[in-house]
Amino acid sequence: MPKISLKGTNMPESPIRKLVPYADNAKKLGRTVFHLNIGQPDIKTPEVALDAIRNISMDIISYSKSEGSDEYRRKIANYYKQNDIHVGAEDIIVTKGGSEALLFAIGSITDPGDEIIIPEPFYANYNGFSVASGVTIRPIVSTIEDGFALPKIEEFEKLITPKTKAILICNPGNPTGYLYSKEEIQELADIVKKHDLFLIADEVYREFIYDEGVKHYSVLSDFGLDDHAIIIDSVSKRYSMCGARVGCLVSKNKNLIATAMKFAQARLSPPTLAQIASEAALDTPQTYFDEVIAEYKERRDTLITELNKIDGVKVSAPKGAFYCIAELPVEDADDFAQWILEKFEHNNQTVMVAPAAGFYSTKGLGKNQIRIAYVLKKEDLISAVTVLKHALEVYKK
Repeated sequence: MPKISLKGTNMPESPIRKLVPYADNAKKLGRTVFHLNIGQPDIKTPEVALDAIRNISMDIISYSKSEGSDEYRRKIANYYKQNDIHVGAEDIIVTKGGSEALLFAIGSITDPGDEIIIPEPFYANYNGFSVASGVTIRPIVSTIEDGFALPKIEEFEKLITPKTKAILICNPGNPTGYLYSKEEIQELADIVKKHDLFLIADEVYREFIYDEGVKHYSVLSDFGLDDHAIIIDSVSKRYSMCGARVGCLVSKNKNLIATAMKFAQARLSPPTLAQIASEAALDTPQTYFDEVIAEYKERRDTLITELNKIDGVKVSAPKGAFYCIAELPVEDADDFAQWILEKFEHNNQTVMVAPAAGFYSTKGLGKNQIRIAYVLKKEDLISAVTVLKHALEVYKK
């Protein structure tokens, strides 16, 4: 029988999606499943984007340019300038989601066996992207006790070797909701310049900041990183357009952009129809974001309040994005997450969560943690945490 590749064998399952069959079976039994496992917002997509799709008039749905349409990239550049990120259309490559942007970035700066330093826990698919690219992740641990703050910069320096090519952060963070301060970004900027590395920042949750006096600082905002910074971005969360699969890679490093363009050409082009919707979405009024952010802030506060009522549960309040990590009074969150779908219901309801071990690359870490996405309305979040509370009481017995 033909053999599967070692790369394919080593590709990790998604902790976000691997339990879907168990959730499907629970639904077949007539149970309501609260999906806390995946960052699929229930917020409506902006009307301007939906209208753009409804009003498409084409005789041929043709390829776009490999780097994305000129009009769309110019509008993206204007959006960035409004956010104190001064780039031009020539610094932007439109991609099939943020995932492809990250794959292009890794492919452009690493060779098999090279290393990237990532604070963990991190977005689970970084593990998959590294395996696909033959890259080794050198993790640096942040802890729930510190609210997942950036580890001391000296710890980064200990991990740097001749094979190190980049530091990768997600800001605000998935799965922790941590928001890096200006001082922390400056520390990272100093170290990548000192060691001539890239700083890759996944900034897809830029708008989702909740507390007064706190703001997002991009790696391309006045940190002197024109040659070193790469932004990964996407329309998925910002405009509740996950299914559009449109993102972009942004850098002022001309060699990086020229190299990434070769990857873009190899996959031909980003999706034409989704670019039309994404371009229109850039005209979304600020009132949309004001309402969305207010809603998510209420959801965050509700979730944290309810989780703190459960004995033995530890949670760090997120500052941004719409995720948090909760530590449970169990030994194996993978087993618990499958059990609650297979064997537990409360008032004919159950819950799907993402076991957090898949958001680490260090074996053994996150075994008693889960990631929760607070993308449900407040009433459903309260119900979901009630189910979780009763499930933990039964499971521990």
